[in-house]
Amino acid sequence: MFNNQDLIKESEKLQKFALKLTHNKSDADDLLQSTLLRAIEKKHLFQDGTNLFSWSSKIMYNMFVSAYRRRTKFETQYDPESYIERESVEAPQDVKMELEDVNAAMNDISDDHREILTLVCVKGMQYAEVSEMLQIPVGTVRSRLSRAREALTTEMNAISNSAAANTATAQHIRIHGHVANKLAA
Repeated sequence: MFNNQDLIKESEKLQKFALKLTHNKSDADDLLQSTLLRAIEKKHLFQDGTNLFSWSSKIMYNMFVSAYRRRTKFETQYDPESYIERESVEAPQDVKMELEDVNAAMNDISDDHREILTLVCVKGMQYAEVSEMLQIPVGTVRSRLSRAREALTTEMNAISNSAAANTATAQHIRIHGHVANKLAA
C-alpha cells in the first residue's frame, strides 16, 4: 500500500499525462481529480515495490477510455447541440450599427479629441509615446483623453437618444395608423 503523500508527489506528472489525453485544461483537471480519488479508493490493490505513477496512470488511462466510449456511444453525430454551437453566429447587423454610431460620433467630436482617441484607444499607444509624437506633456495627453472620452460619450448618448426617439415616433405612427385604419373600416 502507498502513502497519500506519495500520490500527491505523482500528481504533477499525472496532470501532464491527463492534459495529453484530453487536450483541454479543465477536462484534464477533472480527470486528474477522478484518478486521484479512484487511486485512493483502490489503494489496497496497489502492490508494494511497483511504480506508483505507472499504476495511477493506468487508472487514468482506463477512466479516460471508458469516458470516451461512453461519450461516443451516447452522444452521436446527430446530437443537435454540437451542430448548433458550431453553426451559430452573432448578429452582424448589431455590430455594424454600433460601429456606424461610433463612426458618426467620432466625426462629430473635435479633431484634437478624435486624434487622441485614435492614438490611445485604437492604436494602443502609450501616453508617453503620444506625448512625444504630439510634442505635448503627458499630463496634457491624459486630460485631452479624458475630455475626448467625455465628448465621445456625450455624442454616443445623443445618437442613442435620437435613435430611441425615431423608434418611438415610428411606433407611434404605426399605432395611430392602425387605429386610423380601424376607424376608416
